[in-house]
Amino acid sequence: MDDEVQQPEYEVGTGILCVFGRQLKLFRERAGMDRAQLGALTGYSASTIASFEQGRRVPPPKFIDRADEVLDAGGVLSASKEEVARAQYPAFFRDAAKLEAEAIELHVYDTQLVNGLLQTEEYARAVFAMWQPQLDEAVTEQRVAARLARQEIFSRRPTRHLSFVIEEAVLLRTLGGEAVWRGQLEHLMLVAEKRNVVIQVMPLSRQEHAGLAGPFTLMEARDGRRIAYTEVQGDSRVHTERHRVRQLERTYGILRAQAHTPTESLALIEKLLGER
Repeated sequence: MDDEVQQPEYEVGTGILCVFGRQLKLFRERAGMDRAQLGALTGYSASTIASFEQGRRVPPPKFIDRADEVLDAGGVLSASKEEVARAQYPAFFRDAAKLEAEAIELHVYDTQLVNGLLQTEEYARAVFAMWQPQLDEAVTEQRVAARLARQEIFSRRPTRHLSFVIEEAVLLRTLGGEAVWRGQLEHLMLVAEKRNVVIQVMPLSRQEHAGLAGPFTLMEARDGRRIAYTEVQGDSRVHTERHRVRQLERTYGILRAQAHTPTESLALIEKLLGER
């Protein structure tokens, strides 16, 4: 049966981040260090160490490993690394983020905005600035950093195969303003040059359209499992039931046939850039 994503709401300042922060503080005090001393050994300022201890910032993996070492924590801090990293994402996306990072194939259909894996930093920041309810500055910066970190999937070995079908309307929407929009379209053209990436555009002029039920993502895990992810208004589902996944796989196949070819898609993006 389908597994609905039900994750605890551990945002900045709550849950696992506060637990980790308390552990970090206890190990620091046990080692007889103040925040400035720990910061000097790990490459962070005393104020940043305070933010980690108070659960206000998500500590990066390299800090956690270094802190575990210099504080002689015996692996206790490092053991929390994966769970702490998951706190970078909103609760509804955490399961999908883990599956995405481990997938050997990824196929994405988008209808409202450029997919996070393809976003520039400026475009991502514009998206989170428009988020409702509004996000505070710290959460926005955390989400932008997490979104950009996901893009490591393009350079991982062994190479992952990724394909994207994007509605033409998405490319016409100048989120963040003209400069951000232009930078985003130029970035799409650069990413499309990668041998393991295919980008196709679904034209507005198409009279037949298989994707009217909304966006989705298809993933294949290392063990051969095929998984689908759907999301709307913060309500998300990870689908593992084979019948449902097959339905979305068929839909995606039809979408790719109905969309512009990769070459036609790049020509359209180039044309849009040339018209502004």
